[in-house]
Amino acid sequence: MHVAIAGNIGAGKTTLTKLLAKHYSWEAHLEDVVDNPYLDDFYNQMERWSFNLQVYFLNSRFRQVLQIRKSGRKVIQDRTIYEDAHIFAPNLHAMGLMTNWDFENYSSLFQLMESLVKGPDILIYLRSSIPNLVNQIHKRGRDYENSISIDYLSRLNERYEAWIHGYDKGKLLIIDVDDVDFVDNPEDLGDVINRIDAEIHGLF
Repeated sequence: MHVAIAGNIGAGKTTLTKLLAKHYSWEAHLEDVVDNPYLDDFYNQMERWSFNLQVYFLNSRFRQVLQIRKSGRKVIQDRTIYEDAHIFAPNLHAMGLMTNWDFENYSSLFQLMESLVKGPDILIYLRSSIPNLVNQIHKRGRDYENSISIDYLSRLNERYEAWIHGYDKGKLLIIDVDDVDFVDNPEDLGDVINRIDAEIHGLF
C-alpha cells in the first residue's frame, strides 16, 4: 500500500509522515531536502536554478515511486511526483523564473515518467492558510526558507487547490491543518488516524 501526503511548504507533511509511519509501522519516504545540492542556490537565485531544482526533485521522486511499487511494502511518502509537475514547475514558469524551453522539456520528461507509474492508493492533502504556513516556516527556522515571500506561497496555494479539485489518481483525504494540531494534541492525531482507517478499509 502506498499513502502519500501533499501540501504547501510548511503545511506539516514531514511531521505527519513521521507520526503516521510510527503509528502504522509503515516505511517513511521523506523529501530529500538535506542532500539536495540546489535548494540554497535556488532560493537565492530562482531564475538560474529553477530548472535544475525541479529536475532533481522529479528524478528523486520518480525513483521513490519505482522503489515503493517494487518493494511491495506499506509506505508513506512525503510529497508526490505530481506536485512538482502541477504546482511548482508551472508556478515558476508563470512567474518568469523558468524559460519556455526548460518548462516544455521538464513537462515532457514528467509525462514520460507519469506513464510508467501509478498514483498513491490514498492521497492526504494538508490544506493550510497562508498565515499558518508562514508561522510554521518561521518556527522550523531553515535558513534557505527565509526568503520565501507571501506572494510565492499564495500562488502555490492557488495551484494546490486547483490540482486537488481535479485530482483523480485514487482516494483523497483533505485535512484542514489550521484547525488541527497533530503534534501536541493526541485527540487531533487520533481523529486523523480514524479518517485514514476509514479510507484504508474502503480499499479492501
